[in-house]
Amino acid sequence: MPRVPLPGRRSARAQTVTDEETRAHVAGAASAAAAEVAGPPAVTPDLTAAAFFDVDNTMMMGASLFWFARGLAARKYFSSRDLYGFIWQQAKFRIAGNESADDMHTIRENALAFVAGRPVEEIVQASEEIYDELMADRIWAGTRRLAQQHLDAGQRVWLVTATPVELASIIAHRLRLTGALGTVAEVVDGRYTGRLVGELMHGPAKAEAVLALAEREGLDLSRCTAYSDSANDLPMLSLTGTAVAVNPDTELRAVARARGWTIRDYRTGRKAAKIGVPTVAAAALSGGLVGGAVALRRRNKFPW
Repeated sequence: MPRVPLPGRRSARAQTVTDEETRAHVAGAASAAAAEVAGPPAVTPDLTAAAFFDVDNTMMMGASLFWFARGLAARKYFSSRDLYGFIWQQAKFRIAGNESADDMHTIRENALAFVAGRPVEEIVQASEEIYDELMADRIWAGTRRLAQQHLDAGQRVWLVTATPVELASIIAHRLRLTGALGTVAEVVDGRYTGRLVGELMHGPAKAEAVLALAEREGLDLSRCTAYSDSANDLPMLSLTGTAVAVNPDTELRAVARARGWTIRDYRTGRKAAKIGVPTVAAAALSGGLVGGAVALRRRNKFPW
């Protein structure tokens, strides 16, 4: 005879799903609220249409979080050993598929531990420098042209990324885009607490952010376009009337073909090899940035 759940009780799995949905919703709303809105374009504005671009491997070669973390490591926010150890540990977790609930909770809770207590202005200044040093030359020219086509049509263009919103906004401003939706860190009295607001801007959280921004700005999502390289962004890609797979991973390429989505691939074999390590870093860092490395190391999770 099948077991019937007792009234008023919820399974641990159901509670976990609800918690994840709540964090994604909170993260999306916070990111939309933090997104700056540029003035109207020089051409006749199309106020109900917009474009949303993922960053890692879509707008930029490799992972913005990797370059951000590398730049902070060079500035002694943490050691390179912490950085690469965390990347390896996360890659091992993902390949084996055995992240424990305790480990993921620790990573999430300590996601921005390395900036805890730091003034926001200090991190913003460092982000400006890191973009110029490590990121500016890694923008895909083809993807930037796609963004410009939307701007030329009077549409607004936002980046949507797991990168901290401060860095995401700098990337958007440097590329002369409208703004960015990124991971929002908690700030008290002008300093980071080391905690996130909701969740990392990843997967469902991106879709929540786009929905919140669309409601705030009066966008008609059926007239909007979303761009990404990863099947992780299917929630966002499925929201808009048009979806484009840029430099797609294997799963997204298959989905794009099945759904008749446009595919753009700006990679060559040489470039794909060149960005391989930062791509692995993206998967690792999107699970918790670099603060998790410091936190887990303190708990003797790493053998080195």
